[in-house]
Amino acid sequence: MSTSFLYHALGLSGYEYISQNFLAGSTIFHVRPKWRIVRCPVCKSRAVIRKGCCIRRLRTVPIGRKPIWLHVEIPRIFCSECNCVRQINIVIAQPRKSYTRSFARYVIALSKVMTLKDIAKFLNVGWDLVKDIVKSRLARLFSNPSLRNTRYIAIDEISVHKGHKYITIVLDLEIGNVLFVGDGKGAEALIPFWQRVRKSKCQIIAVSTDLGQAYISATLKNLPGVPLVFDRFHVVKLMNDALTETRRGLYRELKDVMRKEVLKGSRWILLKNPANLSAEHNEEARLKEALELNAPLATAYYMKEDLRQFWEQADKKTAEEVIDDWVERARKSGIGPLMKMGNTIAVYKFGILNWYDHPVSSGRLEGTNNKIKVLKRMAYGYRDLEFFKLRIMAIHEAKYAFTG
Repeated sequence: MSTSFLYHALGLSGYEYISQNFLAGSTIFHVRPKWRIVRCPVCKSRAVIRKGCCIRRLRTVPIGRKPIWLHVEIPRIFCSECNCVRQINIVIAQPRKSYTRSFARYVIALSKVMTLKDIAKFLNVGWDLVKDIVKSRLARLFSNPSLRNTRYIAIDEISVHKGHKYITIVLDLEIGNVLFVGDGKGAEALIPFWQRVRKSKCQIIAVSTDLGQAYISATLKNLPGVPLVFDRFHVVKLMNDALTETRRGLYRELKDVMRKEVLKGSRWILLKNPANLSAEHNEEARLKEALELNAPLATAYYMKEDLRQFWEQADKKTAEEVIDDWVERARKSGIGPLMKMGNTIAVYKFGILNWYDHPVSSGRLEGTNNKIKVLKRMAYGYRDLEFFKLRIMAIHEAKYAFTG
């Protein structure tokens, strides 16, 4: 067999063919490095004398569906420069691995379109071996992403296990890449990230986050002077929660069965954008009926709609006037959840108004969180949390599509 077959079919350069045999459906090629490439692995001298060899068994890329193995004769040599006996290095495989570099590249290519379990079944290898190859690549490429050009970031947490186990995600809002994955959801989870920020000396312009006190205090402490922009969707969600709490309180207090029937099942209608109400299900009429029967609910509903106007003003000064007016009306409403919401808006007004200087939101991060949930669901969970984190760091590479 010619050495050109070893090069073109198996990617072996500088090796010569010895023999082949077949065992249990596999093809085994016996090869050895050509003497011209043998040199001392330390001093790189070619003044060496052969002192026997050892055999290393490596899995390489298949031919069709047939598994291919290499039995590589690795010479032991005596180096006259170093005056000692050593075993030469081979470049076709990493130390202490049972597969070649070309086999690893083949597995990585398959991982773009197949699950790890499918790859293991297709190649008839262990799942752990496939995971080891993919994990090594992810660690090499994504374990320490550059922060040099980072300007806008978003911070949020996501649940990864039952029992309130969370991870903290930091996303670059301009390019959509995950920059950091931390354990937990408190300020401690971000400590390694702040250390990297200081080392990289990146110039972060603004940070988008929810109203969680831990992330706010951590950002103010570690990025003094950098504006915090409170995500509008989290603010609206808090208002929706206040509206839901108002509806539930009214439902519990009502004695009239007919009025209770009107409120029953009205939660999603109240939370919907009026433009999205379904005519087919008569939602507009049901909403009108619910609001006419309950004055506090009507007040909370219209305040919810007014809240959406915060981000629609012409400038920051006008927006501040709108916020102050909204807070005053909420505090005077006499409705507990609405008064509480008014106090919350007053406290966090500075971050809401910062949107007019830096119109960013963590909406892109919410989309990434959805991808992470899909990733976790597809794998039915991850036993190796470090591997899960690396998959998250590379989530921007993921492509989801239906087959068939």
